[in-house]
Amino acid sequence: MGFTLKFRVLVSDPLAEEGIEILKETCDVDVRTNLTEEQLIEAIKDYDAILVRSGTEVTAAVIEAGTNLKYIGRAGAGVDNIDTEAATRRGIPVANAPMGNTLAATEHTIAMMLSLARNIPQATASLKKKEWKRSKFMGVEVNEKTLGIVGLGRIGREIAKRVIAMDMKVVGYDPFITKENAAQMGVELMGIDDLVKVADFITVHTPLTPETKHLINAERIATMKDGVRLINCARGGIIDEKAMYDGLVSGKIAGAALDVFESEPPFESPLLTLDSVIVTPHLGASTVEAQKNVAISVAKQCLAVFAGEPAKYAVNVPMVPPDQQDLMEPFAYLGERMGKLATQLVEGRIGEIDITYGGDLAGNRFTRYITRAVLKGILDPVLREPVNFVNAEYVTKERGIKVAETKTEASSGFKNLITLTVKTDVGEETVSGSVFSKDRIRITSIGGYTMDMVPEGSVIISRHLDKPGVIGRASTILGAAEINIAGMQVGRKKPGEEAIMVLNVDSDVPAAVMDEMRAKVGIFSAKFAKL
Repeated sequence: MGFTLKFRVLVSDPLAEEGIEILKETCDVDVRTNLTEEQLIEAIKDYDAILVRSGTEVTAAVIEAGTNLKYIGRAGAGVDNIDTEAATRRGIPVANAPMGNTLAATEHTIAMMLSLARNIPQATASLKKKEWKRSKFMGVEVNEKTLGIVGLGRIGREIAKRVIAMDMKVVGYDPFITKENAAQMGVELMGIDDLVKVADFITVHTPLTPETKHLINAERIATMKDGVRLINCARGGIIDEKAMYDGLVSGKIAGAALDVFESEPPFESPLLTLDSVIVTPHLGASTVEAQKNVAISVAKQCLAVFAGEPAKYAVNVPMVPPDQQDLMEPFAYLGERMGKLATQLVEGRIGEIDITYGGDLAGNRFTRYITRAVLKGILDPVLREPVNFVNAEYVTKERGIKVAETKTEASSGFKNLITLTVKTDVGEETVSGSVFSKDRIRITSIGGYTMDMVPEGSVIISRHLDKPGVIGRASTILGAAEINIAGMQVGRKKPGEEAIMVLNVDSDVPAAVMDEMRAKVGIFSAKFAKL
C-alpha cells in the first residue's frame, strides 16, 4: 500500500510491537499511554488514527476534537470503550479484532476446567507451604463426562472441538444455532433447563445482556447434578454469584473456576474465601499470541483505511454509495428495529428468516444493506461476538440460519413495505414496517394486526381476549409497579376474539411484573421489548 503523505497514528494503550512495526513502515507512530480524557482531547487533533485496547475511553468529546481522524482501531473483540455513534456521525470507521483472542479464551477455559477437575491450584499452594496431602486433593477425570456449553459462538465451538477429542460428551445451548448445525460439530443441542440437568461441567460463553444476566441462577442450580462444576471465562454476571456461593457452601456445586466477576476486581467477593473456587484476574485474552494477533489486525486495517479500502472488521461502515446514504438510512433504521423486536417476541431456536421488500423497494438494488441491518437487529442483542453490517450475513450463515430475500410489487397499500418473518422450532412471528418520510418511520403490523407504532423505546406487546376489563387489568398492574404508560395501541381482527395491545412505557419492566400480567385472565401472552 502506498501513501502520498505520511499519516500520524496515536497508540494510547500498550500494543504488541508487531502491530506498531507494521504501522511504522509508512506512518509516524506515537505511543502515549495513560492519557487523561483532557490530555487525549488536546492531543488527538494532530492524529489521523488512534489505536486502543480497553484502557482508553474514546468518548464523543475525544472524537469531536479529532478533526483529522480517519480510523479508530480497538485491539480486541469489544468496542464498549468507543462511542461508535459519535464516530459514525463523523464518518470515522471503527474497527476491532474479533478473531484475535478466540484461541486464547478457548485454551484458558480448558485450562480452568482441567485445573478445577484436578485441584491443581490448591495442590500447588499446599505443596509450597511444605505440605504433602495427596488425599486432600483427589480429583475427577473429564473422560466420558458431559460438558454443557452455554453459547456456541466461535469460542464455544473451539472448546467443543477440543473436548470431544478428550472423549467428553458435549451438550450445548444456543438459540441461534440449529440442531443440524450443532450436530455437525458433534454437539447435542438442547434447552438451557435440560442442559443444566445433564452436565457434569458447565461453561458459559454468551454476552452479558438483560436476557443472559443470571442465566445460571438459584432455580437452575437446584436442578443440576450433585457435584457439578461451573466455569465462567466469558462475562461476570451470567452466573448469579450469590446463588453459586450458596451452592458451593452446600456442596451442590463441587467447584467453580472463574476468570470474570460481576464486580472487578472482586476483592470483597465471598467466593474468594472458598477453597473449592479457583480464580484468575480476567486473563482469557492474555497470551502473547493473542495480543500479537489483535495488534496486527487493527494495524493492517488502519493501513487499509488510509489506502481508501474498507476495514475488514469495521463495526459502523455503511455498505451503500454516498449518494444513496440519505435514502437508505431510514430503511436500515427500520429494518434493524424490526429485527430487534422480532427476536424479543419469538420463542424457540431461530432457523429461518424471511424478508420481503414490497412497493418501491422491489426495484431498489441496495436492499441487501437493509437485510444486513435486519440481521444485525436480530443477532446483535444476544450474541457474544459483535454483529455489524460487515459480518451480519456471515454470522447468520455460520449458525445455520436460512435467510430468504423476496421482492414484490405488492405492498398492502403502502408506497414501500418491509415484511420480516422469523421462524423458530416452535413457531414464528411476522413484523411489517414502512418509511413514510425520514421523520416518520413506523412498524405497521405485528402478527397480522395493523398498527402505527414508532420503533423506539420500551414496549410491552400482549395478546389478549377482546373483552371489557382485560386492558384495564394490565394497566392496573403497571400502575401499582409505578411504571408509566406513555402510549397505547390496540388492534384486532374480529370483535370478541384475540387482539393485540402495544404499550409504550417509560422504564424497564421487571420480570415479576410481566409474570403477574401474564397470569391475569384474558391475557394470553405478554412480552417486554427494548428497541
